[in-house]
Amino acid sequence: MARAGVLLWHLRRLCRVLLFLSQFYILSGGESTDIPPYMMKCPSNGLCSRLPADCIECKTNFSCVYGKPVTFDCTVKPSVTCVDQDFKSRKSFVLNMTCRFCWQLPETDYECSSSTSCMAVSCPRQRYTANCTVRDHVHCLGNRTFPKMLYCNWTGGYKWSTALALSITLGGFGADRFYLGQWREGLGKLFSFGGLGIWTLLDVLLIGVGYVGPADGSLYI
Repeated sequence: MARAGVLLWHLRRLCRVLLFLSQFYILSGGESTDIPPYMMKCPSNGLCSRLPADCIECKTNFSCVYGKPVTFDCTVKPSVTCVDQDFKSRKSFVLNMTCRFCWQLPETDYECSSSTSCMAVSCPRQRYTANCTVRDHVHCLGNRTFPKMLYCNWTGGYKWSTALALSITLGGFGADRFYLGQWREGLGKLFSFGGLGIWTLLDVLLIGVGYVGPADGSLYI
């Protein structure tokens, strides 16, 4: 019994030593435990055909006919698991999609950066270069991030109805121009009594048709 107890004690010591050595091996970089960045977007055991584009690699053919249905052979990336329609685990599958480049997608299939440094109210209407990224579940050909020229469409919170109401009621004192952030024009209307009424009438018309807008170049809400 004594020998059995001593042997058991030595086995426990040996297991502790082996456990310590294995942990030291992992921490020293002998075995990488890093999770690939794309794994955050890849659902486990989901349908292969519904995996985000970052989770798969496909053999694309750029000679396909634009707008026509096309199929590509795809494989999942390492550490990604998915199933087919019969819930069988797959590493390779066929992806059905429409032949088109990412920049040819509808606007609802990608997201673009916005800009508050361009004039939304100007003639001609200004544009800015936006960086657009395709949504994860949408598949397309080419780069999934691309530049695109978009019209300035940001707003600073100014209401058209408020500006028009101020122009009709207090336009002779420049309240409409003050509200829109146009201080110089507001002071001019205030000290000229609305340009003896002529300036007031013109502003009612110009604000009514949307020609006069906020001073920061944004759109009305």
